[in-house]
Amino acid sequence: MKRLIYVLIFFVALNASAQNNIDFQKPPKDILELADVERAPSVILDNQKENMILLYRSAYKTIEELSQEEMRLGGLRIDPKTNIGSRTSYSNNIKLRKLKSKSDEAIQVKGLPKNPRLSNFIFSPDQSKLAFTNTSSQGVAVWILDVATASAAQITEPKVNANLRDPINWFKNEEAVLVKFVPENKKELINTKSSVPSGPTISENAGKKAQNRTYQDLLKNKNDEYNFEQLALSDLYKVKMDGNAEKWLPSAMYKSVNFSPDGNYVMISVVEKPFSYLVPYYRFPSKTTVYTKDAKKVEDVLTVPLIEDLPQGFMAVRKGRRNVSWRSDMPASLIYAEALDGGDPANKVDYRDEVFQLEAPFKGNGKSILKTINRFSGITWGNENIAIAYDYWWNTRNTKTYIFNPSDASVAPKMISDRNYQDKYSDPGSFVSARNQFGKYTLALDGDNAFLLGDGYSKEGQFPFLDKFNLKTQKTQRLYQSKYTDKVEDLRNFDVKKKELLVRIESNSEYPNYFFRKLKGKKLKQLTSFDNPFKSIEGVHKEVIKYKREDGVELSGTLYLPVGYDMEKKEKVPMILWAYPTEYKDKASAGQTTANSNEFTYLYWASPLFWLTRGYAVLDDAAFPIVGEGDEEPNDTFRTQLVANAKAAIDAVDDMGYIDRNRVACGGHSYGAFMVANLLTHSDLFAAGIARSGAYNRTLTPFGFQSEERNYWEAPNVYYTMSPFMHAEKMNNALLLIHGEADNNSGTYPMQSERYFNALKGLGATVRLVMLPKESHSYRSKENIMHMLWEQDQWLEKHVKNRKKEIAEK
Repeated sequence: MKRLIYVLIFFVALNASAQNNIDFQKPPKDILELADVERAPSVILDNQKENMILLYRSAYKTIEELSQEEMRLGGLRIDPKTNIGSRTSYSNNIKLRKLKSKSDEAIQVKGLPKNPRLSNFIFSPDQSKLAFTNTSSQGVAVWILDVATASAAQITEPKVNANLRDPINWFKNEEAVLVKFVPENKKELINTKSSVPSGPTISENAGKKAQNRTYQDLLKNKNDEYNFEQLALSDLYKVKMDGNAEKWLPSAMYKSVNFSPDGNYVMISVVEKPFSYLVPYYRFPSKTTVYTKDAKKVEDVLTVPLIEDLPQGFMAVRKGRRNVSWRSDMPASLIYAEALDGGDPANKVDYRDEVFQLEAPFKGNGKSILKTINRFSGITWGNENIAIAYDYWWNTRNTKTYIFNPSDASVAPKMISDRNYQDKYSDPGSFVSARNQFGKYTLALDGDNAFLLGDGYSKEGQFPFLDKFNLKTQKTQRLYQSKYTDKVEDLRNFDVKKKELLVRIESNSEYPNYFFRKLKGKKLKQLTSFDNPFKSIEGVHKEVIKYKREDGVELSGTLYLPVGYDMEKKEKVPMILWAYPTEYKDKASAGQTTANSNEFTYLYWASPLFWLTRGYAVLDDAAFPIVGEGDEEPNDTFRTQLVANAKAAIDAVDDMGYIDRNRVACGGHSYGAFMVANLLTHSDLFAAGIARSGAYNRTLTPFGFQSEERNYWEAPNVYYTMSPFMHAEKMNNALLLIHGEADNNSGTYPMQSERYFNALKGLGATVRLVMLPKESHSYRSKENIMHMLWEQDQWLEKHVKNRKKEIAEK
């Protein structure tokens, strides 16, 4: 009898320790006050820089919002009642500021709906109006903001279909928008939870390779196919500003709508059948057709089959036309690319892609205007004789930039840049664009001169610049370079005619604000005055530290010391190291830093900086390069480099005398969580770790992950060695696992954390698993985020700050 009682007590105790279900908690006051602040609005400027639109939003959703009905189909998450993405971020207020007015006050926009949930903002061609949607319990409606009067009005019933995005497009030179509406004859959806199956779900393959990433939210059966189709179908309506609506095209699964620059044609893409259980909807079959602005069909310009079986490699593309778009400097010319290597990066060719131009009526094949050595990635159009083209090749991290004459393919393109795109110190910047007569953005030109805005990263620091680049001589002249050493001046745009820069200036304690800067005299005019909402940490010590890994690779990180830290006493405090691994093909690029201690210290839901108020130092964004030079792939020595990065970081801060190296935690999200689990498994550098929404068993992502192109069967040792799940018996540090139970990110199934927890638990590790209800890969609800902060604080206090006490008790 006693034995039975002991057994019962054992199982009760085991069950109590295994399950610890509690209500949502809130973090300590110091953290709560920083996490629950009012955010500054986002800013939209019109092209003339006369009107500034300020969009306000709540920092978080509520758990009630995330708990609304949601259908996960074809890679989408849809609210079937309102017909918009169930995870859409909304603005809740709009204000407008007239920049030529003497007043600095923003005007409250009149006429907004009650309890606004605003999204899908899009300017009219002349920028006199701003269209947007409002989501209510009845559905989604189109609203129009008149910029001149700062007033808004609803122009449609709440029957817009935003499930495939792109719900609103403006007609050119007309007071009308083209809107996707829910079809009047939409059929009832099938309740998949209660429906009775009529047979099994069967998938088959006829010997073709179909190596796809581990996508989530895919279609699973015929009921899902039916529901996806019903939710994707739309009618297209032309809606005038007075609300008068007429049907423009009948029901189809409209994906994208693009007007030609002159507004006389519309290119429309629709999703077609058959659907797939292997890939998301954007890889389903599709057809792209050009219509006139009066809805008369002109020509089918692209037919894409189901894409389930691409060649292997990140640079693989399908055969045939792709990247079909309007040429932005011409009235109505189509541009598209075709692979010259069959879409297979393993094939050796002189040129990977060829670019074509196709004129109205868009029949047959276009004329060749360019060939690119790497995979074509885009064009900045100038005029009929000048354009800038770009290509890239992931495997070598190479990118090339060309000047070419789109009117004469016999003139060889001039390569003006051939560089490693991870080499930030040599980045020449991005070409400045401006709106042309069609309202489209093209190369901003002054005679033969174009202009480049660069971030200005260097060994000495960050000094953003504006260059003038002569397209004929290819000579560069520096027109302006920021000289701030205590602030960051981000150059956002350059007005060639006004010789004026739009800049955003910030410091580590001054919130980013917008200014106009005249080139002549360098005079500044302030446009916004947003305050620092994080006053309690504005005085913390912050610096970018640089150090070296044992193999000589230069590393860096941004070091913060706790609030009120006494630099003279130099008390040794606990530290949190937060990082995210990045793959490189050369040590030089890996050793560069883009960190700037003058950047504003901004806190958001995922930040480790909240613990500056709790007595911790934080090494944030610590460099964790994984380098594979030549034929060696970065992941061939992943674990060795990971531990070397961590040791170098801890050694560097320890040598400065700030920390107790026996009380250091590491943390990361997604691939950073994968990093944490590996570090706790293969080193004794950390007291504890926080791993959020990670993947821990790479055999569950067998056809590649992150920057790994090889599949499991090509590199089984790499997959095995990198998987902390496979080495769970080596875990001897405290690990907090957090995961959103509705994670939709490729590879990071919630199952990854659940099975890893079970393995660690079975092997006697100190581990806690927290599954956040309704959350996806990034967390949204206030309740969950506050609880996450509480969990992290509890874990750090017990296993890091008070580690000496914990060891003594043991």
